[in-house]
Amino acid sequence: MSRNANFVLLWALAVATIALFARLGFWQLDRAVEKQAMLDAAARVLEDRDEHPLSAASDASRTEAYDWAVGRGTFDARPALLLDNQQRDGRVGVRAYRVFQPGRGGLLLVDLGWLPLSGDRTLPTVPRPEGTIELRGLLAPPPSTGIALGPGLMREDGHWLLTRIDMDAIVRETGLSVPLAPRVLRLDPAMQLGYERDLELLANTLTPDKHRGYAVQWFGLALTVLATAILLTFRSLRGRRARHRQGRP
Repeated sequence: MSRNANFVLLWALAVATIALFARLGFWQLDRAVEKQAMLDAAARVLEDRDEHPLSAASDASRTEAYDWAVGRGTFDARPALLLDNQQRDGRVGVRAYRVFQPGRGGLLLVDLGWLPLSGDRTLPTVPRPEGTIELRGLLAPPPSTGIALGPGLMREDGHWLLTRIDMDAIVRETGLSVPLAPRVLRLDPAMQLGYERDLELLANTLTPDKHRGYAVQWFGLALTVLATAILLTFRSLRGRRARHRQGRP
């Protein structure tokens, strides 16, 4: 292969790699913007706390929005749903959900909070709160599912163990007769009900700052590839000129 062909191949690979790294960097910046907007929207709702009915959870036009909601109803008798691989203060555990039937509106999932897992991964007991109860909290989209691999839930130790929140799979597998609302209710931490919890939205995922940090890394790698290609080109040209002065091809 000629030296000119080598130059073309070098720069073709360099440009392709730079473009890939730059695209990944801009993707991380976009994710940072999206998550910051999400945090800002939730913060405004938590500051104002304008009350909406629990039936607002089923509003198809607000599936990605946040609302403060209050309402009365009863918890369904079906077993609790435990979302696996949830960390809190460096501890491994599960997040407990139960199906709730408001006095008005359709069924929705209620986030009861976080529970630790023992070393043998025995699932914790989550008793059903009895009677008619008034709930209040933040209506929010369910945790991101990420890459959906395998079944979304399985029956274990009398509970449903979830790998992700998949509303359709929950309805299908648990035998619910009506759909679940697309948003979940995250209980007000001040309520004397449930388990350890807060209204932190990004407890088990990347924050905007981390996305920006990864963007900087990808852009840095792109610059490194560019600098390396320039350096290799400069050295090759300098070697060619030296050989030319010496009368060598």
